[in-house]
Amino acid sequence: MILRRFFCTQSGRRSQWPVKQVTTSNFSEALDEIEGYVLDSDFVAVSMQTTGTHAATWQKFLSIDTPETAYLKAKRAAERFQVLQFAVCPFSIKGSKLIAYPYNFHLFPRDELNVGMPAYSFSCQASYLTSMAREGFDFNDCIRNGISYLSRSQESVARPKGSVSSSMEQSCFPYSVADNLFKERTKNRVKSWINACKDSSKSTGDALLISLRKIVSGDEIFGSRPSLTIDICSERQVMLALEALKGFKEVMALQVPAKGVGMQAIQVVFTNSEEDKKLLGTELQAREQEERRRVRGFSEVIEMIAKSQKPVVAHNILYDFAFIHSKFISSLSSTLDEFKASLKSVFSCILDTSSLMEEVGPFDKMNNIQAATAYLDGRFHSQVEIVIPERWTKNITSQGHNVLRLTQFFAKLCSILKIHQEAMQGVSSSSSPLHRHMNRFTVSSKSLVEEDSRDRNSMIRVDKLVFLWGFRPGSSVPSLKSLICELNTGLFPEDLDVKMVDNTCAVAVFKIGGLPTPRDELKSVNLSGLKSAGYDIYRRVCEKISSKQDLAACLEAESMNEKAEIFSSNKLQPQQVVRWNNADIINLDEL
Repeated sequence: MILRRFFCTQSGRRSQWPVKQVTTSNFSEALDEIEGYVLDSDFVAVSMQTTGTHAATWQKFLSIDTPETAYLKAKRAAERFQVLQFAVCPFSIKGSKLIAYPYNFHLFPRDELNVGMPAYSFSCQASYLTSMAREGFDFNDCIRNGISYLSRSQESVARPKGSVSSSMEQSCFPYSVADNLFKERTKNRVKSWINACKDSSKSTGDALLISLRKIVSGDEIFGSRPSLTIDICSERQVMLALEALKGFKEVMALQVPAKGVGMQAIQVVFTNSEEDKKLLGTELQAREQEERRRVRGFSEVIEMIAKSQKPVVAHNILYDFAFIHSKFISSLSSTLDEFKASLKSVFSCILDTSSLMEEVGPFDKMNNIQAATAYLDGRFHSQVEIVIPERWTKNITSQGHNVLRLTQFFAKLCSILKIHQEAMQGVSSSSSPLHRHMNRFTVSSKSLVEEDSRDRNSMIRVDKLVFLWGFRPGSSVPSLKSLICELNTGLFPEDLDVKMVDNTCAVAVFKIGGLPTPRDELKSVNLSGLKSAGYDIYRRVCEKISSKQDLAACLEAESMNEKAEIFSSNKLQPQQVVRWNNADIINLDEL
């Protein structure tokens, strides 16, 4: 029996939760604010609103999916759909109080750098757009003022290549006559220009003469300081120019990137004193940071969270972090193991509330945070009070509330599981109760176990599953069982389990004495128009992007491409298992 815990605090009404909305107009300000909150908080919760997740019902996570096929589905979704809202909430838990700083960033993949990135197009799912519109989401404002972004890999392409360090280190290559001539000409030009700058600062003559002198010397202005541009035509000349400037302590050399590849020029800036030179260095760092923000866009938030090494809390991390990796880090790998390795190199600790839920009770039908929270509230009195800074109260909106629901749900789970504040602050320690939930991608990924008669779910090896299609529209599970038994003598309906995946396809497993048996029992199933395929065909269907909506059409097309026997399973790992539910129809919202 589940024990009850009582708390005296009350949680605020959700309709009154304020969330700070961030667009291009206040992005820089919000970025400076949230960085401090992330560093001071114990956790960072993330939640997002996408334009969709699946083009057909079978492309959702199903109970018959292995972690690998679930990842392939998440990969497909992340590559097709777009993130329009990304909520970030640094938070800490102090007893029964949850101190939160929620931000909701509005995103749009605008090609602001004219480099054809981050995206030319993306897909939309009508139900997702309808839900966002119902919450008052302004699509026009999102397109006009949404924050753009570039992933790490896209940034490396967008930034100029072939840049050379401005540290003016001694080059190791031998100089030719042309090299020495270029260096001497550069030295003489810079020396004459510096003398002119010093003379002009002392001169009190006619303004027209001073202006003419600047034009003749090629003088320009960098901010409020005189500057000189040295045109270059190769990377070798960049090194030569920097080498020539080593002896001039009054100047700083800046590399001006070309529009395409490499450097276009060296800009030499004159400083009056050592203090002025340090001040210029500070100004250049600020400009570089501003340029980095302009290029990265929202990806700067992701980089800041990753750099903080704070535990990141999410719900259904496979989907969420497939989107995060695809949009803000780099393109997704073809396998789950490679994806997890790449993700771990960026985020050291990710906590999935779905993993914590498993310790509290059965959440088979809890397919979202609201339903899971209602489940907890019906069995525990674990009230959590959300405390948000007062200046947020003027920014009440219904957008971005899911991230606060997520933080509240996480705090309730920690209270129920008696995970205290000390343990929360040391998640990476093996002694922390949260440590075993780190970086867990739990989608039916359990070892093969003996079937428990008290559990309606049992574990079935994937090489025992058979996908069926070609039956008449509207066929029921009993009629399919009868048809299969007619085609296979010696089989009885109680020896067979069948579930409908969608209107065109079913999945079956054979049992004799309660144990699954090999799928060779279906050797004559292709009679009477009924067709079949093994799990390997289904895995390849999940791997490929198809315009076909029905699973049967996808299986049919993939089976036609299979030259070997349709039940060939060389690519399967028999130890892989899925959770088999005794219901006649797969509940597409279970996971």
